[in-house]
Amino acid sequence: MKTLLKFIHDEEGATAIEYGLIAALISVAAISAIKSVGTQLSTLFTGVKTNLAR
Repeated sequence: MKTLLKFIHDEEGATAIEYGLIAALISVAAISAIKSVGTQLSTLFTGVKTNLAR
């Protein structure tokens, strides 16, 4: 019975899940930022290409 109660009150797994969720949120934010920068760079280089072709 003591082992079962100890298992129920153990919070180490909850901490690991929280760290995993934080890492996932940071990854989503980083991917969004990189995608946005990539789109802006593509637009910039297209403009440079157009101006050089004139």
